[in-house]
Amino acid sequence: MGKPSAAEPWGWQLDGHHGIINYFVLGDQVVMTPYFAGSEPVIATSGKYQGTAILQEEQEQGLRLIQALSDEQRKKAILSFSKTGNNNLTEAFKDNVVLDYAGIRASELRARHQQQMIELAALYIGNMDEGHAKGRMDEVKRHLDATYFAWIGGTDAASVFYYRIHSPVVLIEFDHQRPFALPGVPRNQPTRQHIHTVVRTPNGNDYGKDLLRQHYQQSHGR
Repeated sequence: MGKPSAAEPWGWQLDGHHGIINYFVLGDQVVMTPYFAGSEPVIATSGKYQGTAILQEEQEQGLRLIQALSDEQRKKAILSFSKTGNNNLTEAFKDNVVLDYAGIRASELRARHQQQMIELAALYIGNMDEGHAKGRMDEVKRHLDATYFAWIGGTDAASVFYYRIHSPVVLIEFDHQRPFALPGVPRNQPTRQHIHTVVRTPNGNDYGKDLLRQHYQQSHGR
């Protein structure tokens, strides 16, 4: 989209079923949202790519964070212990979605737990080049006190779950989903072999809604 330029805006998009990247560039500024990564299965158990595994660090670091919290903190973070369906809220057809904050606020956590949250966010944001990722993470850290961590599901080593990191500048979702094409697996329960992850920019018009056109339509009847 557009022509690569040092001064003018341009970008590119990778659009697939389990991989979507929207990449916008303006000068030395980069935005890489909406971003979606997923897989089913997430671990190849046979064939040419046997042993290949993805999204395991995102899974395990999220689990370590919820496990590290105190019982009182978990009561605030966990929205529901029941995980029976798909819980991601910002996937397809959710252009510029607005979500209420939920879960526990980072300002209520100890410094080491805040650092765990930062490192978890960095797993996703670190998919950009190092310099751009650092700039984005600096922004995330500046809004840390206004960042929330929410959880749905169990907290045991084998549990299926959903979690969300949500602040004024970043929205990250991780979700164990119901199986769609896994042979011999019940379709009505989420599985660790089907994962969806999303990164969005809240309040950032990251789907490119034409705000000026919308204003004219609503205010001037055009």
